[in-house]
Amino acid sequence: MEIKRTRFNVVQNINTMAYRNLLKTLHNPDNFMDVLIQPIMFMILFGYLFGGAIAGGVYAYLPTIVPGILAQTILSAASGSGTQIKEDMETGIFDRFKTLPIDHIAPLAGQLLADILRLLIATIASLTTGFFMGWRPNVNFGWIVVIVLLSVFIGWAISWIYALVGLLAKSATMVESISLMTMLLLSFLSNAFIPINTLPKLLQIIANLNPMTYVITAVRQILANGSFSNTAWAVLLFGIGIVLVFAPLTVWAYNKQS
Repeated sequence: MEIKRTRFNVVQNINTMAYRNLLKTLHNPDNFMDVLIQPIMFMILFGYLFGGAIAGGVYAYLPTIVPGILAQTILSAASGSGTQIKEDMETGIFDRFKTLPIDHIAPLAGQLLADILRLLIATIASLTTGFFMGWRPNVNFGWIVVIVLLSVFIGWAISWIYALVGLLAKSATMVESISLMTMLLLSFLSNAFIPINTLPKLLQIIANLNPMTYVITAVRQILANGSFSNTAWAVLLFGIGIVLVFAPLTVWAYNKQS
């Protein structure tokens, strides 16, 4: 009975921390923009700005840009994990958590749990905006759910990397700078917005090595064929590999900070 009660308390602590982090996202304009405003704004802006030049029109460009904006969105939403952790450390909230009768790992686990919901909101915002702009997938709703789950999982896996950066970085400003730089490089040096073969040879090599290229390709293949392609399996295994490597490192860094 005592073991069950202890486990229940841990879960309750983690859920409370997750709820706290979601409230922080809603009340922080920067975090809220990353999750909801940014995917809507970029989908509309890039769609109408580049659609005519690249695909001859917005409607023809949507099958290209919807997976691209989706990938950019999960990168941006995932990066918020590191920023929020570092802000809590700088403001002394983490020190306050140490004095509370809660499980030691609850603040970190709560942050990563909240990230799942943040990523889900960001993913739905991206796809919904594309739908209102005229994007119509050729697959049934079940495959849309698969895309959402795959995107959220990859974003959550990447959150572990940013959480580690947040724990090790010197300031929240540094975390934001690293997050912005990696988000721009990984999204623009890929097949998110243009065909890779239109790039110079050197940039083609970089884009073909970019892991986000494979994520975007996997989403496009699922939307085109209504099946879980080999690329999608590779992306799923890649995400599992990230978690297996970076989750222990992040927990180790968190324990060192505590």
